[in-house]
This record gives sequence, C-alpha cells and structure tokens, in this order.
Amino acid sequence: QVQLVESGGGLVQPGGSLILSCTTSGLPLDYYAIGWFRQAPGKEREGISCSGGRDGSTYYSDSVKGRFTISRDNEKKTIYLQMDNVDPEDSGLYTCAGKVWYLSGCPNLAIGMDYWGKGTLVTVSG
Repeated sequence: QVQLVESGGGLVQPGGSLILSCTTSGLPLDYYAIGWFRQAPGKEREGISCSGGRDGSTYYSDSVKGRFTISRDNEKKTIYLQMDNVDPEDSGLYTCAGKVWYLSGCPNLAIGMDYWGKGTLVTVSG
C-alpha cells in the first residue's frame, strides 16, 4: 500500500523558517518524482516544487524560488521542503504527491500525479 505522509507544518512568523517532510512507503522512491503542492484558502492548488527522479533535478515555482529548497533522502524514503523567509502568502495546506518517473527533469505538476498525501497546514502569521 502506497502512503505519503506529510509532517512539520505549524505556525511560523513572517521571515521565519520551517521544514516540511514527506515520508513515503510502499513505492520505490528512486523511480518517483515527488512534488510539493500548496493550497491557500479560496485559491487553487499550485505545484510549488519538485524533486525529479534519479538525475536529481529540481523545480521551483516563481513564488518560492530562492526561498524554498527541496531535497530527498531515498534511504529514509523522505522528501523535505525547507522553507525560509516565509511570508503570510505562504500559508496554506501543503501536500506532497508522487508520480512514477523514469525521465530526467520533473514532470509537469499540473498534470496528474499518481499518489497523494493528506497534507500539513502551514500558517505564517506574526
């Protein structure tokens, strides 16, 4: 059974940092691209970052580029999202999702992912 479980969300002050984790089970992570998505209240879900397959590719949306860093530990089957210099507009439900991926680069996050977690809530407020 494939599972993706997010953790690390919470309340953080503007300008602060937070690390989210996406722990996977039941899938060979080496052959999966993992994306982070967020959905703010009243807004559509957006794909903000991706860790590609075996070539180590990463992707960041313009809204988080330079502030967020994605990394993965395939032995621990976990993908991390380091969030720095956060802003109230970064608040929302953060969800990770996986897609079978044998290619270089990252898949288009706007196109269907195979498996989804349930999300962890991030609130940026001072």
